[in-house]
Amino acid sequence: MTALAQDRNTPRLEGDIRRGDVAASVKIYAGAIVMRDAQGNLTKGATATGAIGVGRAEAQVDNSTGAAGDLTLDYRPGVFRYANSTGADAIAKADIGAKVFIVDDQTVAKTDGTATRSPAGIVDNVDANGVWVRFDEALTRAT
Repeated sequence: MTALAQDRNTPRLEGDIRRGDVAASVKIYAGAIVMRDAQGNLTKGATATGAIGVGRAEAQVDNSTGAAGDLTLDYRPGVFRYANSTGADAIAKADIGAKVFIVDDQTVAKTDGTATRSPAGIVDNVDANGVWVRFDEALTRAT
């Protein structure tokens, strides 16, 4: 491609809903933690490596009998509250601003579980009901 020689109507992405291809053989529930796998497909939060949290599922998508990309999922980046892990993996207010890791599609933990968990996002706040996680794929990758 060559440099512009005239004005260009450059497309932009509006709003805060994103869409992506769903991984093969997966069912994602509305409200679940969504992560991008190593192939770039969306899957439900789970203890796994090579993935990264991207946001919250906006609807249920059942691709349990499909191939990768057969279905798409709308997801929303942002700040959402999920369940806190327990014991040494429990997240505290002192962890605000730190990276947290995915345990399952509704739970985050303080550590990567000895290199078995993928990053979810950044702790925004902690309260009695759980952990507020900032899902921003670029920010999480940069930390």
